[in-house]
Amino acid sequence: MDLACTEEEEAFRARLRTWLAEVLPKLPPKPAATDWPGRRAYDTAWQRMLYDAGYAGLHWPRDAGGRGATPTQHLIFLEETEKAGAPYVGANFVGLLHAGPTIAVEGTAAQRARWLPPILRGEEVWCQGFSEPDAGSDLAALRTRAVRDGDDYVVTGAKVWTSHAEVADWCELLVRTDPDAPRHRGISWLALPMDAPGVTVRPLRTLAGSTEFAEVFLDEVRVPVSHRVGAEHDGWRVTMVTLSFERGTAFVGEVVACRRVLAELARAARAGGRWDDAVLRRRLGRLNAEFTALWRLTQWNVSEAGAASPGRTEGRTGGVPGIGGSVFKLRYSHARQELYDAAAEVLGGQALDAGHPWVADRLAALAYTIAAGTSQIQRNIVAERILGLPKGR
Repeated sequence: MDLACTEEEEAFRARLRTWLAEVLPKLPPKPAATDWPGRRAYDTAWQRMLYDAGYAGLHWPRDAGGRGATPTQHLIFLEETEKAGAPYVGANFVGLLHAGPTIAVEGTAAQRARWLPPILRGEEVWCQGFSEPDAGSDLAALRTRAVRDGDDYVVTGAKVWTSHAEVADWCELLVRTDPDAPRHRGISWLALPMDAPGVTVRPLRTLAGSTEFAEVFLDEVRVPVSHRVGAEHDGWRVTMVTLSFERGTAFVGEVVACRRVLAELARAARAGGRWDDAVLRRRLGRLNAEFTALWRLTQWNVSEAGAASPGRTEGRTGGVPGIGGSVFKLRYSHARQELYDAAAEVLGGQALDAGHPWVADRLAALAYTIAAGTSQIQRNIVAERILGLPKGR
């Protein structure tokens, strides 16, 4: 991994900084955290601005509508937009970071032409229908059934923790197409239109008061066979591609945000007279080392993704993160919780104020050891697939 930037990459950074300085002051105020239709409109409008400026899908391959940027350019983009306080992908993070890249790698030419441009332009929002009420972290235990009926699948089942389902147009949906196959087989990956008859969305309220998650109920929903990405019964392999994006590159911008929060914590500790506390200083110093290491691991993962071969993709190469993403996700989840525990220590009595942004972030951080694969699952992946240890009994 070469961490040095070329002259071309530094010129890209300069152009990006200039563009951000011009457009960010013109953005309207952010909608309230509970206004999901408003947040969708805000996030997709920003996505359209990125598209018009040539920054949408920066690291996506050119044949998928992206710019085919180098891994370093991708990291520069994420770093500079976060430092400038630009909006995150928000309501369409599933489309831009999970479903879109998966379709770019695994989809047919017709599927890429149908779904990728609207994602990049901010016209269509996606959600993820993987988790189920009775499966927990055991994704292979999913029970949602899809029965072939001519040119359609008839889907019945339920999903849970479906991010932004109430404002989504499409859902990347895992279904069981062969109930008699072994657990990790007989699964297919479908693109479900959320306005299809038989789809019911029930928002879930989180500890922080948000309704970003939902339950989704599917009652004999008809999904065209042409909406299946990958071969029938090959959905587990396609899902591993999706999860490699989720665990490998989806949290990149958040590492930069955590490093910024850590610097703010240090300033707050100095201003509040806490800097003489050697234990606190040591804690913040260790967190600085943690997030510096995580940023270096991020660079390694993204560099690896740029050089990797995604397998059966009609000659396309690059873009799929490796299993090192599980190492990153595991450590990042805990480091983020430790960061906001330190924030509570610096805040003192203010740590009980639910309106303080650090307090809200602390509550949100509690979910990171569960979201995108629990820490227990990540440890199993690291043990078995990276270290080569035998599977537990």
